[in-house]
Amino acid sequence: MAKKIIQTDNAPAPIGPYNQAVQAGDTLYISGQVALDPASGELVNATLNEEIVQVMKNLSAVLTEAGMDFSNVVKTTIFLSDMQLFAEVNEVYGKYFEKDFPARETVAVKGLPKNVNVEISMIAVA
Repeated sequence: MAKKIIQTDNAPAPIGPYNQAVQAGDTLYISGQVALDPASGELVNATLNEEIVQVMKNLSAVLTEAGMDFSNVVKTTIFLSDMQLFAEVNEVYGKYFEKDFPARETVAVKGLPKNVNVEISMIAVA
């Protein structure tokens, strides 16, 4: 099975040796996204809500580039800097899905790239 690299200027460029996403067959694996503004390269994190919205915008841009949307997402992983952020992240995250929520795990970690509060990765299927 051939793999296809998914890259869009509408999401932040990778900050390491990885791609925004890789599609293998009908399955899309999206690398963890943080709240970087793709145009400026600056963090959008004045509030936790703004940070989560930017993460979801970045994920949406990668999905769109692959010809998909949030309805194609089957699995997400949410990394938090503190589990006390869970309720607010969950509230914003949930607004991006209409029904049939994807499988998911949410974990608190000691640190995230650029000291952000939230990073989310996704798996989607066409």
